[in-house]
Amino acid sequence: MARKSTVQNDSDQIKDQVFSELQVLIEESEKLLSDSASLVGEEAEGLRAQLGLKLRQARDATSRLGQKAQPVVDATEQYLGGHPWQTVAVSAGFGLVVGLLLGRRQ
Repeated sequence: MARKSTVQNDSDQIKDQVFSELQVLIEESEKLLSDSASLVGEEAEGLRAQLGLKLRQARDATSRLGQKAQPVVDATEQYLGGHPWQTVAVSAGFGLVVGLLLGRRQ
């Protein structure tokens, strides 16, 4: 049971870190967009409009990705927590196959 909560905590931390870094990227891009307001001309205005559109699309995609990924993460955590020995066996088998293939190459 403790293993399941550890896996879930690690997964939550990774997910939170990725989303927070993406959020920082979006915020910095928005700051760049507002700082570029001093630029003049039609090209600068077009560039700002395109950048604003891309930022909105990135924000929407981030929220959709989070919503879509959560059920998959939950199902994976539930399966791995309920079948620890099968998980170990599959991982060991995969490692053996990869090891044999890499050993054959050299």
